Amino acid sequence: QVQLVESGGGLVQAGDSLKLSCAASGGIFSTYSMGWFRQAPGKEREFVAAITGSSSGSYPYYRDSVKGRFTVSRDNAKNTVALQMNSLKPEDTAVYYCAADQRGTGVATNARYYAFWGQGTQVTVSS
Repeated sequence: QVQLVESGGGLVQAGDSLKLSCAASGGIFSTYSMGWFRQAPGKEREFVAAITGSSSGSYPYYRDSVKGRFTVSRDNAKNTVALQMNSLKPEDTAVYYCAADQRGTGVATNARYYAFWGQGTQVTVSS
């Protein structure tokens, strides 16, 4: 069983930055692809970014709308994954979740492939 705990959310103004962190316990963290998803009120949960496990080179993937603004990284020694968010926009407002994909086969953008989820952290960007 893998437990995930996110932190770092908050209220910021458009153009500001935030860094989300996700601490994992249980399982073999380095082998998992780790994803970040978000869900805004009234909308479906959507893929934001992910990073492959160490056996796949810890390669990052992003949805188009965050490319160049968000950076996903992982520290396998500390069992953490981070999402650095720069140049935030009001449309980035959502609850952000980290998730673990145990399959170790690249990156999935579909939430159904992620077996473990954190509780979420709120990010609010005011205009």
